[in-house]
Amino acid sequence: MKRIFLGILSLGMLFALGLFAGCSSKQPPSALETKELNVFFWTEYISESVVKQFEEETGVKVNFVTYSSNEDMMAKVKSSAEGTYDIVVPSDYAVKMMKEEGLLLEIDKSKISNLSNIEPSYLNRSFDPNNQYSVPYMAGAAAIVINKKKVSEKITSFAQIINPKYKNSIVALDDSRAVIGAAANSMGYSFNPTDDAILEQVAKKVQELKPNIKLLDSDSPKTAMLNGETSIGYMWNAEIAICLQESQDFEVVFPNEGCYLFLDNMCVLKGAKNKVNAEKFINFVLRDDISAKISQEYPYTNPNKAAVALLPDSYKNNLASNIPAEVFANGQFIQDVGSKVEKYDEIWTKFTK
Repeated sequence: MKRIFLGILSLGMLFALGLFAGCSSKQPPSALETKELNVFFWTEYISESVVKQFEEETGVKVNFVTYSSNEDMMAKVKSSAEGTYDIVVPSDYAVKMMKEEGLLLEIDKSKISNLSNIEPSYLNRSFDPNNQYSVPYMAGAAAIVINKKKVSEKITSFAQIINPKYKNSIVALDDSRAVIGAAANSMGYSFNPTDDAILEQVAKKVQELKPNIKLLDSDSPKTAMLNGETSIGYMWNAEIAICLQESQDFEVVFPNEGCYLFLDNMCVLKGAKNKVNAEKFINFVLRDDISAKISQEYPYTNPNKAAVALLPDSYKNNLASNIPAEVFANGQFIQDVGSKVEKYDEIWTKFTK
């Protein structure tokens, strides 16, 4: 009887262990604790010291890859195996597109305690109501910067820099929606035209601009301005802010037609292998001291009100960083243009040839 009892007990323990192992193996990889994180981020957008500090504080190794436009990022995500990246940082319209295509995971906001640091006006935007899939990172605009020593004309609009007298003197963003949108806006249209007749007009206007473009650079366009290679820049506002910090020769111009506005957001990709660490990273970046450190190196408009409170006057008084309210009121966000994106691609391909 003793042997029978022990045999039954052993079988019971093995059965229980089998059940436990079976339940454990069914947990999604993203729910398991790992020591790695795969981040796909904009170029020139987060401090190396911040990434290193996250690694030191958490013991998580961050694998970091960069991109230069939303379109490049989305193409790479779609062409890569699911789970290649854990975090991406799409702009507003790209969040909507990726969400609708099922490319994003819902964020567990109970793990993002520092979300309370974000200024409420940046939350619950139309592209992601209730911030189910995205958390604000940085905001800003694409604007114009001029070297006053080289440009005597008072520039107030994007239309003015299409003038042939500025041939081969502009550094512009290597971003189809920013350039095509600005050309459309200079003609009195929105940044997001979809009418074929209007797009034909815009295509011609973009070709008029082409001879004036010395180079396209979304990674560090400020370099061409600072070294004197170009006299006019169509750039992200943080790049302009750095120019203004470096020399009084530079002046920021918010085109009177309106600026291309953006709100970039941290998102977790579907199939993320390290979702727990992704949410740790997001919460870490939203910490006031960490977000402030990022803004000191990359002075975009920061939605993190707690971080802004820690920043020096040199940031707060820089017009390119703290964009005036009227500029935001007059600006436009990029929208998903649906199937017309093929026409935009066609215009851009011809422009960049």
